[in-house]
Amino acid sequence: MRGTYAMAAVTVVTTACFSLQRVDAFIGAGVKARLPSLSRVHAQKPYHVFDTKESFAPTIPGLPVSPEALDLKSIAQGVAFVAPLVLGASEAMAKGGEYGILEGRSFAFVHPIVMGALFLTTAYTGYLGWQFRTIRTLAGEMSALKDSLPKLSDGSKVTLPVSKQIASVESALKNMGEGDEEAKQMKADLNLLRSPGVAVLDTQMAALSEKRKTLLAGDFRDRHYNTASTLLGLGVFTSILGGFNTFFRSGKLFPGPHLYAGAGITVLWAVAASMVPAMQKGNETARSLHIGLNALNLALFAWQVGTGLEIAIKVWGFTKWP
Repeated sequence: MRGTYAMAAVTVVTTACFSLQRVDAFIGAGVKARLPSLSRVHAQKPYHVFDTKESFAPTIPGLPVSPEALDLKSIAQGVAFVAPLVLGASEAMAKGGEYGILEGRSFAFVHPIVMGALFLTTAYTGYLGWQFRTIRTLAGEMSALKDSLPKLSDGSKVTLPVSKQIASVESALKNMGEGDEEAKQMKADLNLLRSPGVAVLDTQMAALSEKRKTLLAGDFRDRHYNTASTLLGLGVFTSILGGFNTFFRSGKLFPGPHLYAGAGITVLWAVAASMVPAMQKGNETARSLHIGLNALNLALFAWQVGTGLEIAIKVWGFTKWP
């Protein structure tokens, strides 16, 4: 708005100066035609209405009125030359340059660039958290698998890996006679240990154990915690920074889908983080809420990327470096 007013003012001044120059020339020509004596007096140079000592032009103390001092053509040319420079500086700063570089393109694109990186970080943090959750769920699956193992003749459960228990029973049978009752029970146990059902359970347990071992080596718990902490701090800061930057450039905020989605994302970050203390105490409801809120956050983040790109394109057109 200020740039528009300034452009209008410069246009008026420039037009007025050129108009006065033409009026001056017109009046001078008329006077020369009607006053021959004056024409002879000024035969050495063109007549100028402001050449008279008693000029009707207003005077300013310390500034003599002379043809050189009131060269309107030069003034107009000067205004026309300076105008693009002045207006260019104002146009680069959308609010008129009051905040300096804070209104420029460099500062304006901190928010979209960082938020683009944080979108990917949000997805990556979710991946780390899911891997850590998998470690916890694997422990439960392994416990349930152990509970499903059959019992031996002495009331004890089959232990995994079953190969060790099979070797132990075979070794004990070598020292027993064929007709021994205990030997008969041990043979029955050996057949159970070698059964297809136990073999399947043994294979499943081995796979779960290997997977859990690999995940534990990935240190997903600490990586998730550290990345999420960075995401929370930098995300809240950058989302608020985006609002401030909009105000610096235009003097107001623009309520709309992008602003509302950004506010929602910031709130979801904070609420999801508030679930952590309860999660550390084993509260499954808090853990489910933490996962659900972050999943909603990621979906909302992905949805508003389009509106963010539209705004970034407009900002690129309305701002200049730096």
